Amino acid sequence: MNVHLGPTLDQFVAKLLESGLYQSQSEVIREGLRLLKEREDMRELRRAELRREIAKGGEQADRGELVDGAAAFARVRKRAAPERTRG
Repeated sequence: MNVHLGPTLDQFVAKLLESGLYQSQSEVIREGLRLLKEREDMRELRRAELRREIAKGGEQADRGELVDGAAAFARVRKRAAPERTRG
């Protein structure tokens, strides 16, 4: 497989090779792809968790287990208020 990285990434790979951290361009690319796969796997896990939470909320709503939206937002704003003054 031949891949054109462009000048910026070519220079970055060359710099990594010069540092001695990696022995070949392939090693650099494999490490980059492993990190990208790890990031994508984490995103998918977060999406799956969000889907579960949404489904759980839907089930609770179907059972009539609801909270007043205005009251819930008021609690969130109250908790966030001290954080805004610290910033």
